[in-house]
Amino acid sequence: MSLEITPQELHRRLSENGHVTLLDCREHDEVARGMLPGAIHIPMGDVPKRCGELDPDRETVVYCHSGVRSLRVAAWLQQHAGFSLVRSLQGGIEAWSREIDPRNPRH
Repeated sequence: MSLEITPQELHRRLSENGHVTLLDCREHDEVARGMLPGAIHIPMGDVPKRCGELDPDRETVVYCHSGVRSLRVAAWLQQHAGFSLVRSLQGGIEAWSREIDPRNPRH
């Protein structure tokens, strides 16, 4: 399984069953501009100490603004916290807003 998921594929997965944990790893000021519905917010720097709030056996998609930080977080969760079903949203919330939901505020 690739460590990245496209906005289209995530949209399909959410539409199919919605059993995906969305993890927003952006900073507080970024999240204030808007989040994906149902997402859990844990800033990137807090993930190591708060990853216990997430279920490692559940499909998890991490996202940030452009996909760079979320890719690092997904890799860390996979390598250090035993998450085998974790992926990063390719292009981040910016790509989601551009390709899936233009109502979502862009930065």
